Amino acid sequence: MNNPCDLNMNFKEQIQKNRIPRHIAIIMDGNGRWAKRQGLARMYGHRQGVETVHTITEAAAALGVEYLTLYAFSTENWNRPKEEVDALMTLLVDTIAKETPTLMKNNVRLSTIGDLSRLPENTQRKFKDCISETSQNTGLNLVIALSYSARWEIIQATRNIASALQRGEILLEDINEEVLSSYMTTAQMPDPDLLIRTSGELRISNFLLWQLAYSELYFTDCLWPEFTEEEFYRAIVDYQHRERRFGKTSEQIH
Repeated sequence: MNNPCDLNMNFKEQIQKNRIPRHIAIIMDGNGRWAKRQGLARMYGHRQGVETVHTITEAAAALGVEYLTLYAFSTENWNRPKEEVDALMTLLVDTIAKETPTLMKNNVRLSTIGDLSRLPENTQRKFKDCISETSQNTGLNLVIALSYSARWEIIQATRNIASALQRGEILLEDINEEVLSSYMTTAQMPDPDLLIRTSGELRISNFLLWQLAYSELYFTDCLWPEFTEEEFYRAIVDYQHRERRFGKTSEQIH
């Protein structure tokens, strides 16, 4: 059977440099299935997935992408077997320690979205240290969605707006799309232009439900550990061939 990730074309050369998406979000799916195909434990797939994160982050930075948001761990993932969750947390800590110098070298700024209070204290501390160390970098903004779900985010935003109403800081009639967006964890960044999901699954799995309203969606059968720079470039070329109308007609756009 042919591997969907064996690409012979040079998609990088086809990319229009003046139409690079500002914000790309990725649902990194397929680590466990990739490991199973190799006859290995699931954690081996997660470790290999970290290498792909490194590869795609460098590719995005080199292209001039402004924001890259990676869905690393959902609130639902806490329901996985404890030994896998514990191993993932350890892997996160090890990865942060290893990758911080590389982020500094490549001028990448790290941030996170999600309910970090649920993470082990050591994991929280490592993330905060890396976020602080990279905070003055001016290149790619690498956003890790960790212990995140869109429904959790929307509930938190609703609660915060209700509190602001009670304190008299805003009026009921003031609430609109802009106000709600300002209470989201992504308030300081543009909505994703392009969402990529690996592994062949055709759903967005409770990820950035508010922010993806007009994003272009790209699905690939590649499992995350085998997702290469060339497949990443292919997704961008596909995006650049689409017409983004935002509810308007083609005639209005052109």
